[in-house]
Amino acid sequence: MGGSELDYIHEAFETNWIAPLGANVNGFEQDLASYTGRKEAAAITSGTAGLHLALILCGVEPGDEVFCQSFTFAASANPIRYQGAVPVFIDSEPDTWNMDPDLLEKALEERAGPSSDEFASSDESPGRVAAIHPIRRTDRMKPQMPKAIIVVHLYGMPAKMDRIMEVANKYGVPVIEDSAEALGSSINGRKCGTYGKFSVLSFNGNKIITTSGGGALLSDDEELVKKARFLATQARDDAPHYQHSQLGFNYRMSNIVAGIGRGQIKVLDEHVAKRRANHEFYFENLGKTWFQGTGRKVQGKSANEQGMESEKNPPVSPLGKGGILFPSQTRVEDNLEPETLNLKPKGSPTGIYFLPEPPGYFSNRWLTTILVNPKETGGITREDIRLALEEQNIETRPLWKPMHMQPLYEGCEFYGHPPSDEFTSSDESDAIGLCGTLFEYGLCLPSGSNLTDEERERVLRAIKKVLKKG
Repeated sequence: MGGSELDYIHEAFETNWIAPLGANVNGFEQDLASYTGRKEAAAITSGTAGLHLALILCGVEPGDEVFCQSFTFAASANPIRYQGAVPVFIDSEPDTWNMDPDLLEKALEERAGPSSDEFASSDESPGRVAAIHPIRRTDRMKPQMPKAIIVVHLYGMPAKMDRIMEVANKYGVPVIEDSAEALGSSINGRKCGTYGKFSVLSFNGNKIITTSGGGALLSDDEELVKKARFLATQARDDAPHYQHSQLGFNYRMSNIVAGIGRGQIKVLDEHVAKRRANHEFYFENLGKTWFQGTGRKVQGKSANEQGMESEKNPPVSPLGKGGILFPSQTRVEDNLEPETLNLKPKGSPTGIYFLPEPPGYFSNRWLTTILVNPKETGGITREDIRLALEEQNIETRPLWKPMHMQPLYEGCEFYGHPPSDEFTSSDESDAIGLCGTLFEYGLCLPSGSNLTDEERERVLRAIKKVLKKG
């Protein structure tokens, strides 16, 4: 907490505005719009509620398709089911771990195709992974375009929004930007939360700022946000009695909760700085090695030093079949200067890798994430580290289990990268995708804004103790 939250809460009590309206609600909405640069914001009960309202306002109905990033938390996808719609999951790319714009374009191209017969026979086309319960569309004459695309900025790292917006606009599909984890992040100075038809924020207890529970729906369309507020307040008609002509929801944020948000947004930048300091601490003490899915790697430079060699070494497409290779398994591109590379057989001295910010990207580093390469740790896996830390009452978690691998979404279509031979064993699904590989090798480290130096040192000692066993 920043300290001023209680002032706003006391004001709400003193003015007797407790319900889901009042000066704090209005003020918090203005604060969010001002901070992000959006024209309008509606304060609501959760980020999930925001996604649900966005889908409704995009006209999503039962049977419609909605494209969604597979590598995310379930709340990104569940509102699709609320509407009776069909999720289609898109794999990640290796530079940000978010939705791959090339696979997105592939999926949209297929739905712009001439007939269901041609579509049904395209299972083996590049990028489309049909091994995970493909959905056939022989019940309609032509595959339909999705009603919306949900893209997520995972762990605070912005997605490739310029390219994603280019592809979405080409096919006329609205984008819903899930910025639940990315408040304070930006691309070339443009804040996350300002892309697409709608943006969604979350203020859950673990987010970069919190109202204990809450969220926001943002847009530059004043009428759409006005409609969102109407739907979020039980869709009560303008009448002296309680009259309802549309299905509404109890999604409006209370004046008390909004007061917490008004205090929290004052310390948002401070929280971002603390999260980034956590990331820097782990990076400096766990091998100082950046991960690059293409095999590029920059070792020994911190986030403040390395700059990513942006002009000389632009990001390139994944190598090989899998699109994700650790340095000990990669080849070096001709355009890379030797001084930017660690050419030793072992890419990382610890076997641990961190995701760098692409040129122009600024991540709030909501959570510090690592990849653990067992081939460089003497067989120590991310699960070995997780369990060892759990024994010391230190909570860590695997990266999100992709939606296309979840029992809830069995049967849903998935556009993904085929697996890397170096990563998958013979008994694994041949449709694991890049995001499935990240799930298998990735771990989230303790990253709270209130993490003390002593607590970080304790985490570090515990990790190093495990690695010594390798």
